[in-house]
Amino acid sequence: MGMKDDMQKKAQQARQKAQQAKQQAQQKGQQSQDKVRQQQQEREQQGRQQSLDDIQDELGD
Repeated sequence: MGMKDDMQKKAQQARQKAQQAKQQAQQKGQQSQDKVRQQQQEREQQGRQQSLDDIQDELGD
């Protein structure tokens, strides 16, 4: 009897550990996606700024 309970407890702990690891991985993935998105936005803004500068240069000539 005690043996079976022990096995169930161990199995449950293993499941919880797996669940936690999964959640942590998802959070990490989410963070890196946010970072990538932020970098893309910054690049787009820089690109827009660049083309505005180009237009102003052309108008200035």
